[in-house]
Amino acid sequence: MNKILYPRKEEWMKILERPENRGEDLDKVCKAVFDEVKRDGDEALKKYTWYFDRVKLECFEVTENEFQRAERDVNAELKEAIRVAKGNIEEFHKIQIPEKCEYVNERGFRCWQEGRAIDRVGLYVPGGSAPLFSTVLMLAVPAKLAGCREVVICTPPGRDGRVNPAILWTARLCGVTRVFKVGGIQAIAALALGTKSVGRVDKIFGPGNRFVTAAKQWVGRYGVAIDMPAGPSELMVVADESARATFVAADLLSQAEHGPDSQVFLVTCDESLIDRVEEELNKQLNRIPRKAIAEVALRNSKYIVLRSREKCVELVNCYAPEHLMLCVKDYLDWVPEIRNAGSVFLGHYSPESAGDYASGTNHTLPTNGYARAYSGVNMDAFMKKITFQEIMPEGLAYLGKTIEIMADNEKLEAHGNAVRVRNVESKFRI
Repeated sequence: MNKILYPRKEEWMKILERPENRGEDLDKVCKAVFDEVKRDGDEALKKYTWYFDRVKLECFEVTENEFQRAERDVNAELKEAIRVAKGNIEEFHKIQIPEKCEYVNERGFRCWQEGRAIDRVGLYVPGGSAPLFSTVLMLAVPAKLAGCREVVICTPPGRDGRVNPAILWTARLCGVTRVFKVGGIQAIAALALGTKSVGRVDKIFGPGNRFVTAAKQWVGRYGVAIDMPAGPSELMVVADESARATFVAADLLSQAEHGPDSQVFLVTCDESLIDRVEEELNKQLNRIPRKAIAEVALRNSKYIVLRSREKCVELVNCYAPEHLMLCVKDYLDWVPEIRNAGSVFLGHYSPESAGDYASGTNHTLPTNGYARAYSGVNMDAFMKKITFQEIMPEGLAYLGKTIEIMADNEKLEAHGNAVRVRNVESKFRI
């Protein structure tokens, strides 16, 4: 990790640049895959599953026998851990379920809003070197709580043509019985367009690599929604003199090990902390199995020393990190000033990995600066809001003049007439 001391504000944007994603090349790949999936359906999925995953499949949907095998293969200790995490995720998301809200005007009309679940949702669960069964919990639990009528999962197959058993066991625990062995751009294309095997959905959820992120941003062309752009993982740690170097180093590595395009920052006003963290980072790096991956990610990562707490807050809001850790003694005082972040972890005993797995918050979060405008996945993401209004004759008489004046001035006289014809027949007069 590079050390940057007291940078000028005009240098920040350059310092905070994300790893290059070569978006233009990705758009070309996305167009080619989407066009072929639209034209050839499952045959295109077979082709690209071989091309990208080196697996030949004739059937993409996971069978009952595969679910039963997963039941046997997942050990009891992991099953219990998943159940505990599921319980916390359920409880936190239950309290987010929106209630009906209503406005009643005593002049004779009322308006209200009710939530409705999105009918068909597709959940993308990363596989490969890190099969994220935790993502099943983060997406399937709120989907089921919302009442989505159809929930399907797409996840890449392993080289043996199977899905990681923990992903399958967790899916069934969450009530999802349709899982497809297809990943990458072709999975997103299948969910957006529909094939004989994989039905078209209304909204696609889930994190992924830069290919998956690019594909998700492509689906708007086909009238399908996405949760948010959620690409390579990122973490910003803000620490003061009270921080423990052992903890900070462990947190930086916990995100760096996600992938070579992950990015982590340590921001502090205590320059001496950098050396302590660097020493601890090198010790811990040699002890993790994904050392080679983390090392590449650390090349995109930085230590930044600033002169004041205020500058640290300003830098955080400028970067808009997916994950933000406030390893400072007065962390609650910082909370009102944090405007741009996906999820925030407060104090010295709130590791980011708690949010990844078991505390209850959702780990599907906006990356690449999208936290300036997007929220992480929550119950609202699986629902849409419908407004209703009921107007009595006396209410329309009261509103009529206002509507007519506004409509006439917009040169939309038929709008005003829709009120006039009713009020002519109404016995109510204002």
